[in-house]
Amino acid sequence: MTHVNDFEQDKQICMHFEDDRDRFQGAVVPPNFQNTLFTYPTLGELVDAVKSEQHHYVYGRGMNPTVEIVEKKLAALERGEECKTFSSGMAAISAAIMNSVQSGDHILCVSNLYYSTMELLKYLGKFHISHSVVYSTNTEEISKAIQTNTKVIFLESPTDMTYRLIDLSAVSKLAKENGIRTIIDNTWATPLFQKPITFGIDIVVHSASKYLGGHSDVLGGALITSKKIMKTLFDKEYLLMGASMPPSEAWLLLRGLRTLPLRMPSHQENALMVAEFLEAHPKVSKVNYPGLEFHPDYELGKKQLSGYSGIMSIELSEGVYSRVEKVINKMKAFKIGVSWGSFESLVLSPNLRNNEGQLVKEHISPGTIRLAVGLEDVKVLINDLEQSLHDEV
Repeated sequence: MTHVNDFEQDKQICMHFEDDRDRFQGAVVPPNFQNTLFTYPTLGELVDAVKSEQHHYVYGRGMNPTVEIVEKKLAALERGEECKTFSSGMAAISAAIMNSVQSGDHILCVSNLYYSTMELLKYLGKFHISHSVVYSTNTEEISKAIQTNTKVIFLESPTDMTYRLIDLSAVSKLAKENGIRTIIDNTWATPLFQKPITFGIDIVVHSASKYLGGHSDVLGGALITSKKIMKTLFDKEYLLMGASMPPSEAWLLLRGLRTLPLRMPSHQENALMVAEFLEAHPKVSKVNYPGLEFHPDYELGKKQLSGYSGIMSIELSEGVYSRVEKVINKMKAFKIGVSWGSFESLVLSPNLRNNEGQLVKEHISPGTIRLAVGLEDVKVLINDLEQSLHDEV
C-alpha cells in the first residue's frame, strides 16, 4: 500500500535533498562537522549571529551544518516547516511538551503511550502539570475526556503495544476547536508511511534511534513543527535544555535515511507474512497489526497510512507471565531486547512478572508479546515463531 508520487518524492529527499555537493567540494556524502564552535572575522558579525542563533552557526549546541542537513530532510519528509534534532527521542518529546504547557495545565493522553513518555508526564506533576489517559481511540470519547485546563492532546497512532489507530483529522479538528495543541509520536510509521502534519497535527516527534537510523547505532530524536512554534522552542526548550544531536550522530542518521525507502517496504513485507502466520496459529488469541484486513482500524489505515512498519504484538491464549517467558526464551532468530526499528528482529513483553494488574488497567493483555520484525529471511523468522510457540510433549 503506497502513494507512488509521495514515495518517489520522499526517496529523493532521503537520498539527495539539501546535500549541497557544490558547497562541499563535490563530496557524495556531506562531511561531519565535528567542531564545537565557529569563528567570525569581526566582533560585530559574531554579535549579530548570536542574536539570531537559530539561523547562524555559532556553537555546537545550536546550529551545525551536518545536523542542519538532517533537519531539512526530516522537515521535508514530514511536510513540516522546520525540524530540530535531539540527543534522544525522549529529549524531543520533553521539549515538545515543555514548550506547550505551564503550571496548572492538563495533558490528555490518548490510549497507550510509550512507557517513558508516561513516566515523564508523572514527573511533571511536581510542577503542577496534570495528565489523564482516555483508553479509547474513539473521537467522541476523547472529546468527553477534555478538561477545562487541557492544553495538549498527546498520542501515538498506532498506539503503543495495542496498535490501534486514531483518526488524526478528527482529533486535530477537535483540538483546534478547543484551543488545544496536538503532539504525536510518529516513530512507528516513519514519515514515509504517515504524515500527521498533513492531517492538522501541530508537532510530530520521532525516536531517530528506530527506523530513521535503522542500524542500531544511532541515538537521537527529532521534532518537526511550524516556524511559529519552532521560533519559541529554539531559544528555550532547545538551547537551554542542551539536548542537541551531536554531529557524529547526525552523520550516521544521514546514512540511515538514504536506505529508509528501501528498508521500510521490506519490513512491511516481512511483517505482513509473519502477522498472517500468527493470525492462524492456535496458540495466539489475537494479533495486533493494522496491516491485517481483520484489524478494527484497517479502513482508517487506508486513509491515513501509506504503509505499515514491522512492529506488532500478539496475545497468547494462555496469558500469564510463565507462558510469556517460556515462549520468548525459546526464540533464537528474534533477540530479546528493548527498542526496535533496525535490521535485526527483536522481542519483549510489557509483562514484567509483577505488573499484570497494571497492564489490565491499561487495557493490555498480560499475555502480550511485542515483535519487531527485521530484515532477515522471513522463513527463518516464521520457523522461529513456530518452534517457540510449540508445546513440547
